[in-house]
Amino acid sequence: MSTPEPIKKGQFYFIHDISDHFIMEDKTKLGLEVRERYLDPKYGADCESGIIYDGGGTGHKVGIRWYFPKSTFSLENVVKFAEEMNERYLAIREMTCPDD
Repeated sequence: MSTPEPIKKGQFYFIHDISDHFIMEDKTKLGLEVRERYLDPKYGADCESGIIYDGGGTGHKVGIRWYFPKSTFSLENVVKFAEEMNERYLAIREMTCPDD
């Protein structure tokens, strides 16, 4: 399935509109192989996740994209979640690269 053009973009996310779902996609995870799909309790939506390995070789499960059913979530709900994710990444960037 090809993903349609985003209907909303942020610095660290895309939101796509497909028939009965909104998809929130983390731009920092583009290209990461999907390893698992499960119900994410944080958002109450299906999530595709992958594994990122740290410098010590430990794998960490990370969300790649979330599927929000339109019957339960409005676009405004999804944008709110995406903006929260955007703010987390901005805070991390500020801590790790304060001069950028």
